Amino acid sequence: MPTIPQRRTPDSRRLLRATVLRAERTSTHFVTLTVGGEDLTGFVPLGFDQWCRLFFPREGQRALRLPTASGSRWLAQHMLMGPATRPWVRNYTIRAWRPGEVDVEFAVHGDGGPASQFAQRAEPGDEVGILDEGITFLPNPGATQLLLADESAIPAALAILDSSPADLRATVLLEVGAQDDVRAVDAPLGADVHWLVRKDDRLPGRLALDTLAQLDLTEPPGYTWVAGESGLATGTRRFLTRERGVPKQAIAFQGYWKHGRASLG
Repeated sequence: MPTIPQRRTPDSRRLLRATVLRAERTSTHFVTLTVGGEDLTGFVPLGFDQWCRLFFPREGQRALRLPTASGSRWLAQHMLMGPATRPWVRNYTIRAWRPGEVDVEFAVHGDGGPASQFAQRAEPGDEVGILDEGITFLPNPGATQLLLADESAIPAALAILDSSPADLRATVLLEVGAQDDVRAVDAPLGADVHWLVRKDDRLPGRLALDTLAQLDLTEPPGYTWVAGESGLATGTRRFLTRERGVPKQAIAFQGYWKHGRASLG
């Protein structure tokens, strides 16, 4: 089996400045921000799990100061900024795209971290920065698929389904923290979508892992994409390789966050 690339990067990576156009609380744990501006007319949509670095101001900052370096040089410049001027930066999926604007969906929990707080208090006119990072969903054409996500990766999983061909054959496990987080999915007919609602205090991802262990995988998936809490990502890879004989190179796994550990930025 050929090695599956880990990431497809955009042809050019330039920090784009945008403003919040709309903010909508869609369920208990999800908020969608629509951001737009002149810079976003140059944004190139790739679909699937296209993700970006999202820059937003710290509380109390009067203006958003962004790195000016392109490519990967932004990080060094960002870290050299003092705490009083350095913006927060987090990774988010482009949930939807229209000319000049994009939707970014946030999984929020109470006060949560800086991104959760920003999303819940965002108002039209608030400034953000966007740096396109490309896609990691890169299956072999025609492969049967297995997709797993906790709430932090629900936007990416749904964007993948939106972009998938009509002949997709996939099993999809989507774990959320409340019943009203479940939504209708316009997926290809060959996608078997299972919403899993936690009804206890288990860490996000554990219910999806338990459900995976009970699946009848008589035909191992040709390609697996899993994202969310670190334990879900690594646990899925470990289970599939050890218990189901799935080659490691057929699994794209990403720990979007780790319980008990704050993100950098």
